[in-house]
Amino acid sequence: MRRFKYIKISKSKKIRYLTNYFKKNLYIIFLHGFMSDLEGEKPLNFQKFSKKKKLGFLGIEYSGHGKSSGKFTTGNISQWTEEVKLVIKKIVKKNNFILIGSSMGAWLAINQFKFFKNQIKGFLGIGSAPEFLERLMWKKFTKKMKNETKKKGIYNLKYGDYEYPITYQLIKDGRKNKVLNKNIKSEIYLTMLHGSKDEVVPVIYSKKILKLFKNAKKKIVIIKNGDHSLSNKKNLKKINSELSKIVSNIF
Repeated sequence: MRRFKYIKISKSKKIRYLTNYFKKNLYIIFLHGFMSDLEGEKPLNFQKFSKKKKLGFLGIEYSGHGKSSGKFTTGNISQWTEEVKLVIKKIVKKNNFILIGSSMGAWLAINQFKFFKNQIKGFLGIGSAPEFLERLMWKKFTKKMKNETKKKGIYNLKYGDYEYPITYQLIKDGRKNKVLNKNIKSEIYLTMLHGSKDEVVPVIYSKKILKLFKNAKKKIVIIKNGDHSLSNKKNLKKINSELSKIVSNIF
């Protein structure tokens, strides 16, 4: 079912995406996490969900991620936010949509309210990680790690079986994209889902997002024994159930 397409957003940049087209005036837009892509279980799940509900679907793979063009080390929150905006404008156009943000994707989703406030009808966060670069990463760096990052411009952070090339420009750009001090005036349907055993991002960050939306119809759902990704079948079933409620409320 996964048929990837590419869209050219500049002379040298192509972004990979997944999409379904339906006549209903509502899209589901999925934004993945940090150093992730569209190959996992969540994007395929939401594509199938959208097809079943006869809704449009769009999954976006940012530059430097997956098979989109560009280097990860030159990317940052501002750039990925802009790419998401451009792809939405080209594919979704004037249609309404529900944003789904996984981890860092929730941060990028919040940034989209600057551009599409009237088109966004719902927002579902999964292990949401707004401002994680400063609050959950940089603050945990030792003095030695910080000095190396500043001197070399990059630090290869080892976490479990993975290695993350963290650039200093990425950290500094994150500081320009603060969202947790905002008041977003929107009456959307808002649901934050967070695993009770998420060891990457504390649940307080999902709660912080709820506070940004004073007028939203909002709630938080803590998934028992859930991890950060919430991508197994049981967790995806719960996520789909909450997404169905948002769709039903909109229609």
